[in-house]
Amino acid sequence: MGRVTQSRFQFFSVVRPALVAGLLLVLSGCVPGYEKPVFSLQVADNYRYAPRSPDRALPALDWWRGFRSSELTSLIEAAQAENLDIAAAMARVLQADAQVRVSGAALLPAVNGSATAQRSRNGGGGGSSGFSGSSSQSLYNVTLSASYEIDFWGKNRAIVLAAGEDAVGARYAKEVVAITTLAAVANTYFQVLSAQDRLRIARDNLAAATRVLELIRQRFLAGTASQLDIAQQESLVATQRAAIPPLEIILRQSITALAVLVGRAPENFTVKGGGTRVIRLPAITPGIPSDLLNQRPDIRQAESALSSGNFSVEAARAAFFPSISLTGQNGWQSIALSSLFGPGAWFYTVAANLAQPIFDGYLRLGQLQIAQGRQLELVKLYQQTVLLAFSDVEQSLIAAEQLATRERLQTDVVRFSREAFTLSEQRLREGTVDLVTVLTTQQTLFQAQDTLAQIRFARLQAVVGLFQALGGGWPPLARHEAAVR
Repeated sequence: MGRVTQSRFQFFSVVRPALVAGLLLVLSGCVPGYEKPVFSLQVADNYRYAPRSPDRALPALDWWRGFRSSELTSLIEAAQAENLDIAAAMARVLQADAQVRVSGAALLPAVNGSATAQRSRNGGGGGSSGFSGSSSQSLYNVTLSASYEIDFWGKNRAIVLAAGEDAVGARYAKEVVAITTLAAVANTYFQVLSAQDRLRIARDNLAAATRVLELIRQRFLAGTASQLDIAQQESLVATQRAAIPPLEIILRQSITALAVLVGRAPENFTVKGGGTRVIRLPAITPGIPSDLLNQRPDIRQAESALSSGNFSVEAARAAFFPSISLTGQNGWQSIALSSLFGPGAWFYTVAANLAQPIFDGYLRLGQLQIAQGRQLELVKLYQQTVLLAFSDVEQSLIAAEQLATRERLQTDVVRFSREAFTLSEQRLREGTVDLVTVLTTQQTLFQAQDTLAQIRFARLQAVVGLFQALGGGWPPLARHEAAVR
């Protein structure tokens, strides 16, 4: 009989693991199949509107130094250190790193210790003899417990890897904020310089119009001009005077906005400036389009988000399989404190648990489909980000090229308009020109000068936009990625 029992025990000890394995295979067959989405990127060999140059180097990391403005450089450095948007983005990086640690806790055992002391007293009831009794006792307990979930299917690992990709993406997001902020500092500073240029032009034009007005009044006193001529010129003088306050608004508001960008109070912030003429326009070599996939932080951020989505799908698929957990408890329990740690007070418990979801109202299936849909969305967002990056560079190249041409042509317009105005003013002194011609040449020159100042500002913006479109020259975060992953 003993031999039969032993044979049955040996039989079940061999068959039981096979039955469990077969059950897991059957249940795993219920997990929906899924293939990772396959996509392609259209990357050209060269930019269509890039200047023909054998140099394909990428912009320098400190691209703002190419403008040869010490004040701009100091403002950029102040923004890097004090800008609050960048500081907030860095705080989000810290949060993402902490989330990696939170997710990684599931891969390690949880150990807890506890100690309790209990004192109880039982009251005795009165009997027929009139005596009553009571008893007291103490109970001391010191335990150490541990639990661990075996990540046999890789669910927890996939969750940690997804959180790690999110942490890497947070670093790229911080770089996006930094590049955007530095570009805003440069553009706002150039707007200050442009407003100074336009104010100087407006004041010079006001002085010129006032000078012509005095000539017309002299001719009126001499009887060679009419009151209408004076009224027309006075209207032009008033127009030029009225053009100054809006430019003052632009100048002062730009300085205030610039103070916020560098993290300073507007009341104690000043900008020297000096005009756009002191700014040197740097030559930009955009490299090749494939460089953009590595240089644009928003593309790298979208790539990290896509990788995180892939791991989320893996975690959702692993949730269909059984979860295996181990728990253990070790400790001492005694009614006397002096014998608490004696051999007789020691105890332990060990348990293993296997839980297999069978039917949950399609909860896990829905979670998997959500993860798969999010993954497909991230694929399209990544493709869209790449296409928009290429478009940004091409548009910036077009703007930089065409605005350079327009500035050159507008400079000719200003030169010819100034010659015409100088001649008309000279003829006015000589009394050999129609006042309508003088008025027309004044208006043409004044408008041409203001337009040229605006074109210069737009060209500076285009150059800054090109630096921004090329990724701002920031270094790829390979070391940070490796550290997080």
